[in-house]
Amino acid sequence: MAKLSPLIIAPPLVFGAFVLLAAVGMFRDDPEALPSARAGQPAPPVVLTELADKTLFDDATLRDGQVKLVNYWASWCAPCRVEHPNLEQLAAEGVPIYGVNYKDDPNNAAKFLTELGDPYTAIGADRDGKMALDWGVYGVPETYVVDGNGVILLRVAGPVTQRVMEETLRPAMEASDGG
Repeated sequence: MAKLSPLIIAPPLVFGAFVLLAAVGMFRDDPEALPSARAGQPAPPVVLTELADKTLFDDATLRDGQVKLVNYWASWCAPCRVEHPNLEQLAAEGVPIYGVNYKDDPNNAAKFLTELGDPYTAIGADRDGKMALDWGVYGVPETYVVDGNGVILLRVAGPVTQRVMEETLRPAMEASDGG
């Protein structure tokens, strides 16, 4: 009887492992969601520098008793351009949005806001990305729903689309506001 070589057995085993991993990923509740270790915890410290002549926000702002969004963005980020009209819509509806400009050139960031509009109640720059690291940001854009006590309720990785607004952000903000 011939002995099976590990080189013959390995490829089907590796393929089977990939199929199993893909199946587990596909059948999660939300296969596109990235978990946030920060949900349910107080927001990390706000450590920002000024951006152009914009109003800066701080830790006290996140604990002002009002539900708000904190949006990480950059002028070099194509999905940030895609989500921008939706942020403008939310701001026009009265939703306070606090912007964190991530690892960006200040002049480019200012041009971005001049060109597309400024939906932010207040904004600051995180030039070295340290604050983003503390918040658990994977990449821009990312948006956090923060309750009036400064507790992170939810994180949305990726652009804020109409679907995200209706199915994710609004329900989280309404639940925190008491409906």
